[in-house]
Amino acid sequence: MKTVFYLALAVLLALSTTAHAGDHDRARRAVQSGQVLPLKTILDKAMAEFPGDLIEAELEDEHGALVYEIKLISPEGNVIKLLYDAKDGHLLSAKGRGVEKRP
Repeated sequence: MKTVFYLALAVLLALSTTAHAGDHDRARRAVQSGQVLPLKTILDKAMAEFPGDLIEAELEDEHGALVYEIKLISPEGNVIKLLYDAKDGHLLSAKGRGVEKRP
């Protein structure tokens, strides 16, 4: 019984790793083909506009448009969620306590 459990666990881990690797490959191809800006470009822009520490950064498909979702923690300890157009880098939205800049 333990063997079946460990085998099932190994298969699930392999599948999740493969899917995760597929996301990375797709993002890398999008940057290389010029479909999206590099994450570093977006992070530099975000940190210049909204000082803080990075919590999370993701490239997501929002209704057919690729966006970078950036989550920061401000120097005051507030979580800030930013959405940037991945193609041209303009700020789509900024949400969080103490966020004064809105697109």
